[in-house]
Amino acid sequence: MTDTESFLRTARQVITDEARALDILTEGLDEHFAEAAQLILQATGRIIISGIGKSGHIGHKIAATLASTGTPAYFVHPAEASHGDLGMVSKGDVVLAISNSGEAPELANLLAFTRRFGIPLIGLSSKPESTLMKQADVHLLIPSMGEACGYGMVPSISTTLTLAMGDALAIALMKYRDFKPEDFRAFHPGGKLGARLSTVRDLMHTGRALPLVAASTPMSDALIEISQKGFGVAGVTDAQDALMGIITDGDLRRHMDGLLDKTTEQVMTQNPTTIAPGALAEEAVAIMNDRKITSLFVVDPETSGQAQGLLHIHDCLRVGLG
Repeated sequence: MTDTESFLRTARQVITDEARALDILTEGLDEHFAEAAQLILQATGRIIISGIGKSGHIGHKIAATLASTGTPAYFVHPAEASHGDLGMVSKGDVVLAISNSGEAPELANLLAFTRRFGIPLIGLSSKPESTLMKQADVHLLIPSMGEACGYGMVPSISTTLTLAMGDALAIALMKYRDFKPEDFRAFHPGGKLGARLSTVRDLMHTGRALPLVAASTPMSDALIEISQKGFGVAGVTDAQDALMGIITDGDLRRHMDGLLDKTTEQVMTQNPTTIAPGALAEEAVAIMNDRKITSLFVVDPETSGQAQGLLHIHDCLRVGLG
């Protein structure tokens, strides 16, 4: 057997073992999961996640996922908790303690603190008879299936199951709270995810930057407006300042003969494609790509039809969309 074959055989076995464990975890979910979710929903404080070693690393991720999906949470290191950080845990909080064996000695002081002050405790472990699970108010049990290394030494299956349980809990709570994309963006303003969740309102040009002209404006003046604002278009408004049309390069070419003798209303394209300010910028990009246009006027359908902004494809590309 070559090195390549050996590596691939081991990798496939690890993934197969972990996938099988996840199937068993799925089948074993019961009312205890719902109890944990209800306990968290009832909390008036935060969700405190704690664990040591690999369980601690997974705990950090679970805390971050909960916090980013509408469930206030943070990670407390159990060793640091014994040296003052127990003060970060208070009435109204819920503690989620993670230990595959359920016997991590570093958790002892945290467990005792929750029992002393009546702070609800969720235990996440593979050992139902462990110290952690005996102390816990609610049990999240993961299957005890050893580890993918075959010697029970390298946390792999257990950490995968713990991570999946944490993700399931966070997303179940998110769905229950009807946590929407616009809520999600508040916790993810940066990076590609922040860009995908940007709204049109976040990126659009407003106020004096808008290229707007009245319907009776001579095209000579409209050309100046188009040139000065730099978007290559101008919106045409009626007597009530509602958007009634748009002038693009295509309109200029179609009306080149005697263009300067015409008004904007004679040149414009009526009923232009628009988008609402609350729409996702990603939706605006899809519309512009589909219509083969480079900009959209922003009109709130619940108002009198006035243009509130203008979104250009370059604004979307600048933040990583497109």
